[in-house]
Amino acid sequence: MEQFLVFSLAASLASMGELAGHERRGTLLFPTRSGLIGMMGAALGIRRDGDFSILDALKIDVAIFDSGSPLRDFHTVQTVPTVASKAPNSRPEALIEAEGNLNTMITLRDYRGGVFYGVAVRGENLDEIANALNKPFFTLYFGRKCCPLSAPPGAKVVVAESSEDAIALITAPAWRTPAFARTLVEEGGRGEFVNDVPVDRQRWHFSSREVGLRNVNIAVGV
Repeated sequence: MEQFLVFSLAASLASMGELAGHERRGTLLFPTRSGLIGMMGAALGIRRDGDFSILDALKIDVAIFDSGSPLRDFHTVQTVPTVASKAPNSRPEALIEAEGNLNTMITLRDYRGGVFYGVAVRGENLDEIANALNKPFFTLYFGRKCCPLSAPPGAKVVVAESSEDAIALITAPAWRTPAFARTLVEEGGRGEFVNDVPVDRQRWHFSSREVGLRNVNIAVGV
């Protein structure tokens, strides 16, 4: 038996993008490791330039109850020609310097609508993280600020033999029960590579990891 922190994530709109900095910002079918660490960090009150060491060591598994429906949004953004700025690595300064000499481009941003996931976390400080998720320091968003959660995560620490058994104990929103998960995204498994391990949070650099996608039968609220 092992201790797990479990919680649910439900949102009308979610963005689980893996790669950024391009005209198209795509989204995965399940939450990224970096996104979940960022969400727990926000709950604890850790700022982007803060110390995430207590979270980086966690093992995180995700059950897909509902990956939602795809939605694409179109944005127009201002870009700065390289020759027009002396500070290309600082967007605010570059925009000021290049005033009157800006380009406009269209970007495509993908979302998933009506998602629901179960999360199981193993490691240290689980009670502290659970309390923070239930009373977050910062508002919790599912990828972008236009994606607030549609229900509290209902975080709690449970004892179970596996992450699959632990996720079956999550407290799901009333309108999402009964719910059934058929896929478990396992930390350290084999099957699919995702680019979601934070390496340099200041420069937004990430490395890849391999996760296992296992067929399961997890029921909640039945």
